Amino acid sequence: MNEGAPLELGTEKVGTLLKRYAIPGIIAMTASSLYNMVDSIFIGHIPEVGAYAISGLAITFPIMNLSAAIGTLVGVGAATMISMLLGQRNYSTANKVLANVMTLNTIFGLAFGLGVLAFLDPVLMFFGASEATLPYARDYMTYILLGNVVTHLYLGLNSLIRASGNPKTAMGLTLFTVISNTILDPIFIFTFGMGIKGAAIATILCQMMALAYTLYFFSDKKRIIHFKRGAYGWDRKIAKASLSIGMGPFLMNFASCIVSLFINQQLKTHGGDLAIGAYGIANRITFFFLMICMGFNQGMQPIASYNWGARQYSRVRKVFWLTTGCVTVVTVVCFLVSYLFPHVAVRLFTEDPTLEAHAISGLKAMNMAIGIISINLVASNLYQNLGMVGKSIFLSLSRQLLILVPLLYLLPLSMNEAGVWYAFPISDIASCIIALILITATLRKFRNLKDGDEPTMFRSKI
Repeated sequence: MNEGAPLELGTEKVGTLLKRYAIPGIIAMTASSLYNMVDSIFIGHIPEVGAYAISGLAITFPIMNLSAAIGTLVGVGAATMISMLLGQRNYSTANKVLANVMTLNTIFGLAFGLGVLAFLDPVLMFFGASEATLPYARDYMTYILLGNVVTHLYLGLNSLIRASGNPKTAMGLTLFTVISNTILDPIFIFTFGMGIKGAAIATILCQMMALAYTLYFFSDKKRIIHFKRGAYGWDRKIAKASLSIGMGPFLMNFASCIVSLFINQQLKTHGGDLAIGAYGIANRITFFFLMICMGFNQGMQPIASYNWGARQYSRVRKVFWLTTGCVTVVTVVCFLVSYLFPHVAVRLFTEDPTLEAHAISGLKAMNMAIGIISINLVASNLYQNLGMVGKSIFLSLSRQLLILVPLLYLLPLSMNEAGVWYAFPISDIASCIIALILITATLRKFRNLKDGDEPTMFRSKI
């Protein structure tokens, strides 16, 4: 038996496992959200230009979401495959997955970064930039895109570290990037006088350092998953399966790109540059809590995937309900913060009174129904973990593209800027109903399966 094989995933109490795997994931994802927030906080306090600089940063959200979508297409699918393969004791194929991640992330990272960079100004204008905000958006994205391949490799390999049974190491790397970014941001922004460009440079430098250790981690041949000869190998079958599993989160992030684009355009039309900046602030605050939810989902991922591969269906059910309960607590807290302490949260990012008023109003309306979206978030992740790509994609798209985008178009026609904000709670309610109907039907099938049975009723290809 290879050292470090996570046999505990199939034997330890589910609650204990979720705690063990979710806490590092929560810390890592919280740190990841803080990583993005740090840039916004420091940029928002740049003397004289902070309000427009943070609006320029918000313009970049669709591009960042699209880049993240491509990264998750590779990383999430590979992480799920590795967890399943470990459950099946198929270690040789798991190592081939690692090689494929290296190859795909390098290709996709370079292609996306250089491709967007070649047409950066038109892209930013299309995403909602004005003459006032374009220089700030351009300065930030130029350096982010130059380092895009580093970002893709680091995030992709970090997800494999977690999936191979080392969540604390993955967490530690994320914490390192947050702490180092918090230190380097004010140095590059204020001390070196580089402004928003300094924030981007600091971000890439931190990721380069984390990537260096990640490569060292997978170079250790004693680990269950490690680099072998031809680390940039290619296996068409594995690549196809990995990309297929990752299609759900890819489309979710792609949908986020489309939504962010549409939000920026609608806010520019009905509210102006500062309304876009307000969305940037409200989104960062909300994103902080959603990343905690993703931490719970990350904790669920290896447990659900491993036990699905091992045909232990009762454990899959248990981890789903435990995760749903935990995520519900987090989303309710997000709602309470949005309504009870909005001024405190917003003032972290800006001292401009006009921008602050926009952001507080938007934050309250945006998160009016966020407390109920846990069932959608966890169900979509469960389907992804089990290789049920179609259901995962459907839930991801229903909340964002199928419901939210039409509302973003229709409501501002009569409500102006407020219509953009109120589109969020309405879509949250509708998507919650859809997810509840779908997951109830799936769990009913689970009850008809005994541990050890072949999951033929699900028609899974995994």
